[in-house]
Amino acid sequence: MGAPLSKSSISHSGALFAPDVIRKCLQSYTTYSIEQDEDYRDMTFVDFGDVLMHPTSIVESQNRIYESVKTVVDTGAAPFTIVLGGDHSISTSSIEAFAESKGKIGVIQFDAHHDLRNVEDGGPTNGTPFRRLLERGVIDGENLVQIGIRDYSNSRTYYEYAVEQGVTVHTMKDVREKGMSTLIDEAIQWLEDKVDLIYLSVDMDVLDQAFAPGCPAIGPGGMDSYTLMDAVYTASKHPKVQAMDIVEIDPTLDIRDMTSRIAAHLLLKVLNSVPALVPGTTRNISNQQE
Repeated sequence: MGAPLSKSSISHSGALFAPDVIRKCLQSYTTYSIEQDEDYRDMTFVDFGDVLMHPTSIVESQNRIYESVKTVVDTGAAPFTIVLGGDHSISTSSIEAFAESKGKIGVIQFDAHHDLRNVEDGGPTNGTPFRRLLERGVIDGENLVQIGIRDYSNSRTYYEYAVEQGVTVHTMKDVREKGMSTLIDEAIQWLEDKVDLIYLSVDMDVLDQAFAPGCPAIGPGGMDSYTLMDAVYTASKHPKVQAMDIVEIDPTLDIRDMTSRIAAHLLLKVLNSVPALVPGTTRNISNQQE
């Protein structure tokens, strides 16, 4: 499902164009995984299209995203749901929809930033999604794991708020020193007995600017693309991981769709890892617009 909202971005952003560009990038790849020696040509995934955004109201647009995701979840339309942003504000709506339908939610957030800004200073922007979820009681701080938080990209105030709320914070130094596989294993073990569903929130600015020039908030010292793809692949193997969003790609800033191509690969990684999708037979990928 596309959630083409970027009016809520703190900085200039054309992230509303990302869902269609990611869809286009999928057409550049085959259905065969050489690493898995598996062809997914018979797998189907349903494209629900884009949520229609309100022309002027950010809050109404966010409400529409919530209603649309909740409909998909309540009807059991997909064993694994992927929401394409849009800026990171869309995560509040999507995660809230899952929480109302599925119960207690755990979140693994891949991000350079905490996204814990207070709402009073700027409204429900792309810097506030997890602050809003915590303050509303939609998620508990101990059920939020942040991976990839980058040096000189966050204020002390928001780090202290994260610690106060019991949020697990892994910096890029942790990624380098401990390794992504260890961090994902620790996050899954920490969450699996506490929550009913685990949600992956992928802010593409967790990547180094060399890999993701199409992010509004680029910066050095970030993750490489394979590390992020491997993280999503490893995490989505767990049966409680049933949803993901991909946010903060501005195709108008990108170079040859580099950043959107990574997003397309994240979608493909899900296909050969999610237990509900991979019972051991071959499948075909087809786009069905609804």
